[in-house]
Parts: sequence; structure tokens; C-alpha cells
Amino acid sequence: LQIFDFLGYQWAPILANFIHIIIVILGLFGTIQYRPRYITGYAVWLVLWVTWNVFVICFYLEAGDLSKVIYHLIHLSHQCCVNMS
Repeated sequence: LQIFDFLGYQWAPILANFIHIIIVILGLFGTIQYRPRYITGYAVWLVLWVTWNVFVICFYLEAGDLSKVIYHLIHLSHQCCVNMS
């Protein structure tokens, strides 16, 4: 239980930022030393990181269908709980 509490909602962004910092350092090292594997890994990570950040921004701004999907999921789970009682 302690492990899951540590890796919970508040620690996930901290760990993600730490991993991002490490990968940026490796990407800079790969660029300076011209190591294609590090540069390729950094490029792939950068695409994933930007995609994730765009998703989070759109999610919080409720852009597009994101708000409708979440509303239907919450409404559906509420109906299931009401029908069970």
C-alpha cells in the first residue's frame, strides 16, 4: 500500500519531470558527442512529451469531445452504482 501511495497521483508528475530532465541531458550529450542512438531516443521522447502535454492541455480546457466522453463515463458509472443499491 505504501508503494502505491508513493506512486499515486501527486508523485507521477514529479517522476515524469525527473525522467524528462534525464532524457534531455542524454539528448544534449548525444548531440555534443554525436551519438545517433541518443539523438534518436531524444527525438522520439520529445514527440511523446509534446503529444502528452497537448493532450493534458486539451483535457483541462475541455477541448473537442473530451468533456463529453468524461461526462458519459461519469454518468454511466453513477447509473451502475444507483442500480446496484
